[in-house]
Amino acid sequence: MNAADVPLRNLLGRVHADEWAARVQLAACYRVFAMLGWTEMIYNHITLRVPASASGGDKHFLINPFGLHYSEVTASNLVKIDLAGNILDGSRHPINPAGYVLHSCIHDGVAGAHCVMHTHTTAGVAVASLASGLSQSNFYSAQLHGMVACHDFEGITIRANEGPRVVSSIAGRKAVILRNHGLLSWGETLPLAFAVLWTLQRACEVQLATQSMGAPLPVPEAIAAQCTRDSFQFDPSKGAGQDVFDALVRQVDRLDPSYKN
Repeated sequence: MNAADVPLRNLLGRVHADEWAARVQLAACYRVFAMLGWTEMIYNHITLRVPASASGGDKHFLINPFGLHYSEVTASNLVKIDLAGNILDGSRHPINPAGYVLHSCIHDGVAGAHCVMHTHTTAGVAVASLASGLSQSNFYSAQLHGMVACHDFEGITIRANEGPRVVSSIAGRKAVILRNHGLLSWGETLPLAFAVLWTLQRACEVQLATQSMGAPLPVPEAIAAQCTRDSFQFDPSKGAGQDVFDALVRQVDRLDPSYKN
């Protein structure tokens, strides 16, 4: 059955209120990504852990149904799965196992990784494909001093035995460059993961533009470290990206609020 032909369902009032809130937030995030152009046809993923209050403490996650574009994701058609990728909510939509292998190892192996985001943007893949990687040479990369991990390319992420190496490469850092592949972020909350990914994406975009004109002007280590300390967007006491995410969701609401269904 084609993904678009799967019968519509409405889970409002049929799942725990906290799970529903997580579903609406994640569906909104997919629409934000679509609005920003951070899409890759029907591929890539944003995953979010179902609150313990709704899962009984079990590690359950929400993921996009495979075969739908991000602009088609809704709160009800998100698929609930466990760490092994087993579908728990009776959804008739499949998930993409190649994508979930990467996410599941981070959810399971990185403490606090309640949300994981992965993109294949042009700027992100371009920087990930440079031997020199991310350049500490602009306003955005300077706010990620000491926060960026790199993981070497091992092909399409379908082999579970790569998981421990991914976790080891991340070593607790929230911004991740998957070499030759793309960008990834994780966070204790969805807005925090978004703030990290947005900053990393902007750093790559500016680097790409700079390198098209010449050699980047490096930011000194001490200045970059100071920029990271001064940046408030990752600070939980200052919202950790919530205000920015809410502003983007308001834009999505004006365009198409159907993600709430």
